[in-house]
Amino acid sequence: MGTTAYGDWIRDFEAARDARAERGDPEWRIGVPLHPAIRRSVQRFQVGEDGDGAELITKAEAAGDAEYASAVRMFVAEERNHARLLALLLASGGAPVIASHWSDRVFVTLRRALGLRLELLVLMIAEVVALRYYRALRDGADDALTREVAGRILADEERHVPFHCHRLHRALRPLPPPVRVLVTSGWRAALAAVALVVAVDHGPALRRLGVGRGRFVAEVVRSSGPVAATMR
Repeated sequence: MGTTAYGDWIRDFEAARDARAERGDPEWRIGVPLHPAIRRSVQRFQVGEDGDGAELITKAEAAGDAEYASAVRMFVAEERNHARLLALLLASGGAPVIASHWSDRVFVTLRRALGLRLELLVLMIAEVVALRYYRALRDGADDALTREVAGRILADEERHVPFHCHRLHRALRPLPPPVRVLVTSGWRAALAAVALVVAVDHGPALRRLGVGRGRFVAEVVRSSGPVAATMR
């Protein structure tokens, strides 16, 4: 991707949007018997995907880069689509969405209180945790519909992390190298703490998916090393 503009990222988001339109939705009518632990876990992640992204879009527009703001709007649209897919997956299993969850309220409060750079660092914690979660859901779910939905979301998240890394690399570049190391080290420590909380909160589902709590945390922390290096 380009180092000074976001035209390549816009084309990437547009290509993904066109591919989704051509592919269409999964076959919801087949239904899915969601295990109670998986149902509760998906409900919590659905809440996290269901924000309107208005604060992030406003901060991106205020940054003064029209291409970046356009790319952020496309990112937000993909996150909203994730919430839609998860809501329809729950509906296919006869389960409702939930109005809120404490973990999402904490993340939203933190992100809204911060500037763009720090908001992206908080957002990246959620994105990296989501990578491991959706991979576990794709690989460990009992039914094909859940695996397909998780695989679709995972493919998007695998593009989102480099997109945000690209912006954070540019945002951190003016800082002295020791400060960049301090920021990314602190980010990794915060990510490890959040991964531990998620592992406890979603422990029954992770066990059902064949991923223990300890393994989940260890793999999230291990994956954060290359991400932090890219940000630096």
